[in-house]
Amino acid sequence: MTLSARAPHDAGSRQDATVAAIRSHHGRIGRTVADHALTVQNAIDRLSSPAERRDQLLDYCVTEVLPHAEAEEAVLYKAAGQHDHLRLLVKAMCDEHVLLRGLVDRLAAARTPAEVGGAAAALDALLRSHLDKENDVLLPALVDAGTDLAALLEGMHEILGPDAEEAEGGCACGGCGCGAAEAYPADGADGIGGADELDVRVLPHAQRHERIFATFAALAVGTSFVLVNDHDPRPLYNQFAARFPGEFSWEYLETGPREWRVRVGRL
Repeated sequence: MTLSARAPHDAGSRQDATVAAIRSHHGRIGRTVADHALTVQNAIDRLSSPAERRDQLLDYCVTEVLPHAEAEEAVLYKAAGQHDHLRLLVKAMCDEHVLLRGLVDRLAAARTPAEVGGAAAALDALLRSHLDKENDVLLPALVDAGTDLAALLEGMHEILGPDAEEAEGGCACGGCGCGAAEAYPADGADGIGGADELDVRVLPHAQRHERIFATFAALAVGTSFVLVNDHDPRPLYNQFAARFPGEFSWEYLETGPREWRVRVGRL
């Protein structure tokens, strides 16, 4: 079979893989927000302060949900808006993003348990409905309009999610020949920390999370490393909870004010 004969099939496979990656990421976002909203309600039901749970939900919204929404507006919604029959849909989706940001602000400003619980529940409900519309209406409409989603979203992990490379045959662990192991060697092999310590303070901020996730990916089950940082890595915990639910442990060993140390293990 010639390359030209395979091309349509390959293009269709890439399109399907891209749609699947987006929907998978949507599922991860929706489940994480729902889990956080549930822990907020559970705290309220136990008559304990929901402030800590509220802060965890806020961190996840600020570090994951809102950047995802902004990336969608800049790329996916912009592409859809080029088609006359999709412009009303795009406007409705953008309006829901405005409501979503407003609910995040409302959650941040909430003070009483009732206010916190109401904002968390409303945020969860809106996000679930919004993601369903993107999965079931917007994405099929873009495909039907002939949009090459694979090309449009190449490298955009804010939309595709952290597992997009794995869905396309690559990975972050270095075991498939992608070179991740060479770029991010096992902890201690590059002089960053000791045998079980990863001190990311010496790295540029843009490289820290990628380095941390690569180190975790290289761990065997039952092993761990100590993350050393110059600030509380709570937003990173939320990303671990989204990527590796039930697969990791997180234990604070030192909590500032100048140094934070967390033991991260693979379960």
